[in-house]
Amino acid sequence: MKPLDATQVYRHCPEEAFDFEVSSELASLDLLSGHDRAREALDFGTAMRSDGFNLYVLGHPGHGKHQLVGRFLAERSRDEPTPPDVAYRFNFDDPSRPFHLLLPTGMGRVLRADIEQLTQELSTSIPAVFEGDEYQNRLHELKQAMGERQRDTIEAVRREAREHDILLLSTPNGFTFAPANSDEKMMSPDEFEKLSQDERERIEGTVKVLQKKLTHAIRQMPRLAKLLREQVVALNEEMLQTAIGAPLEELEQRYVEQEGVQAHLAAIREAIVANVDSFIDEEPDIPPEALFTRFQLNLIVDNKGCEGAPVVYLDLPTHQHLVGRIEHHVHNGTLLTDFSLIRAGGLHRANGGYLVVDVRALLMQPGAWETLKRVLRAGEIRTESLEQAYGLISTTTLEPEPIPLDLKVVLLGERLFYYLLCEHDPDFLELFKVQADLEDELERNDANQPLYARMIATLARDSALRPLDRSGVAAVIERASRLADDQGKLTARHRELSDLLEEADHWADQAAAKVIGRTHVEKAVEQQLWRASRLHERSHEMITRGTVAIRTDGFQVGQINGLSVLSLGHYAFGQPSRITATARPGAGQVVDIEREARMGGRIHSKAVMILSRYLASRYAPDSPLSLSASLAFEQSYGGVEGDSASVAEACALISAIARVGIDQRLAVTGSIDQYGMVQAVGGVNEKIEGFFDICRARGEVKGRGVLLPATNVAHLMLKADVRDAIAAGDFKVFAIHDLDEALALLTDMTPGERDDAGNYPEGSVNALVAERLEAFHKVASKNRGNSGKMNDQENDRDEEARDDDQA
Repeated sequence: MKPLDATQVYRHCPEEAFDFEVSSELASLDLLSGHDRAREALDFGTAMRSDGFNLYVLGHPGHGKHQLVGRFLAERSRDEPTPPDVAYRFNFDDPSRPFHLLLPTGMGRVLRADIEQLTQELSTSIPAVFEGDEYQNRLHELKQAMGERQRDTIEAVRREAREHDILLLSTPNGFTFAPANSDEKMMSPDEFEKLSQDERERIEGTVKVLQKKLTHAIRQMPRLAKLLREQVVALNEEMLQTAIGAPLEELEQRYVEQEGVQAHLAAIREAIVANVDSFIDEEPDIPPEALFTRFQLNLIVDNKGCEGAPVVYLDLPTHQHLVGRIEHHVHNGTLLTDFSLIRAGGLHRANGGYLVVDVRALLMQPGAWETLKRVLRAGEIRTESLEQAYGLISTTTLEPEPIPLDLKVVLLGERLFYYLLCEHDPDFLELFKVQADLEDELERNDANQPLYARMIATLARDSALRPLDRSGVAAVIERASRLADDQGKLTARHRELSDLLEEADHWADQAAAKVIGRTHVEKAVEQQLWRASRLHERSHEMITRGTVAIRTDGFQVGQINGLSVLSLGHYAFGQPSRITATARPGAGQVVDIEREARMGGRIHSKAVMILSRYLASRYAPDSPLSLSASLAFEQSYGGVEGDSASVAEACALISAIARVGIDQRLAVTGSIDQYGMVQAVGGVNEKIEGFFDICRARGEVKGRGVLLPATNVAHLMLKADVRDAIAAGDFKVFAIHDLDEALALLTDMTPGERDDAGNYPEGSVNALVAERLEAFHKVASKNRGNSGKMNDQENDRDEEARDDDQA
């Protein structure tokens, strides 16, 4: 069987396929090119305005989803209308429930400046009015006139009393009446006693009448005081209107089409009039500064500088960062808040546009996922703390008026999270009805390679890197195929390519090169692998020193070199494993030692079961398989998973049964089905390179090789030193289709096919297996027969014992 040649294990990218000298000559390319399914989903999801048609972008973390989706949304939103500004204003009827204002784009900051200017103007004009001579004179006139009316009322009673020779006297305790003598002075008690009885009675009766009239006059005083207050209030309002009328009317005319602004200006007018004492009293209940603060706007979203609809990426999607927060300040040891301390969240800033959130970060924040769902269902943004939302606190705080919601939420995440949410959250598909699934790989063909070159040029241009020459672009394309583990594919994960280009640019800078060439790209790849290879080297060192026993020469019965892959983060490397098998007569059981030791995974256990059924169906189709066999990964102290060792395990087991040695210079990977056909496995590049590195470290490359499934040949993109050894004929890679081809290479014997009589050619591997299994069957049958005779004898002895007992 011929091994693969160097052209089959690596697909070069011909530089002559490109019609440019350096990548800077190429036009930029939309990075969603090749992701047609995802692009159409994004187009549909962003155009669909019905409720629930939010998007979930699925893809590997290496896709650079933020960059891809960010670019798409930036272009999409540029032609969409810019949403209104959002502000909160004071609610004079209920300060705990501030009103919101939705203003045309850019009007928010203008209105805020106008109101600030208004308050500055009023803060000087209103005190000036009440301190002016006109106000003071008119106030004095009102008070003087009212004082005169009060005096006239008393004087009328006094004059009437004088007519009856009675004096109205003022005392510290009020007013009193006293009779007057001929000198119009208060009559003494002796003089009063000298008066006749009739005269005294007359005076006393008159005093009673005057007392009633005086009482009536005094009772008029509160009414007159109230009338004075009303007159003063009317005067204050009249004077206030002279101060506030013109500036407020100017603003009312300027914002005549804004109902919310008109309502706020009307509330300002009423508040000034209602709180006139703030400008007159020396120690008012509400200082003017506090009153003017209530007039201000709290502009929480200003879209003045936004071109089109906003695109907001929320990197820390907590509850507060989504719906905003209400801040507090400490005053005399007490936490206080007001409408000016309301702060916007990501939903406020993205309202009217797009909110982009990483689903992993969202699910990690307490309550954030439920908050987002609640907002989307309600169609409004309610700013409240997480404790308020769940009723965990009952303290008095603000309840701002909810703001209507109109936006698209775009979740970015891995496929696993999407399918878990579909399975476990019944609300998810109601709110996120559009999935945009990014491609992991792109086709590598003559049509796509020029486009991929443009994509490489775009990534370099976006990162402000040196341009690449044709050799550099070809090297990147070859590396993209290796990252895809497929000669016919190119990785669609932009982040890995961007990192590679940036590192290649660094090495080009170190070499003082003006462009990035193949050597710089290969240097970057080499350094990436070297930085991550410490554990790889330590693992292989244990093999080369003999601590881990791996043979690479001679023949050995029941032992084979299997190939596995170890993954550490983003780095994976191949690791040979010594697989051994034993065989003896038994009841048709193949013991998977890894499973028995609870170190084998389910897939590996399934592969061993398939192997067991393959042996039974091929070598004992019409009789029981009298075999007791075991399989083990020697010196394996971790878990074993996967079916890629099943070809190696089958060969080792057949070797143990037939007592035929296996060539230890070869290593094997691949899985088998129940008919012995070899199936593709993963990680073939790392597996081949891992075995090659071990052989090279021992100085034993010549004559060594690897067997792999023929269906994996298209996945080969081997590194240069392996390709050089293959080209020199030192290292061999064989592509096998079935187990017989593997046995022929490993045993250097003919496997053999059954003839019409059902017999294998004498001396073939399969004939040796069949003969040994037949011998196992005879031994097992004999043992079963002896066991039956012994059971009969024991039954006879039991019968005799029962008879003796009965006697």
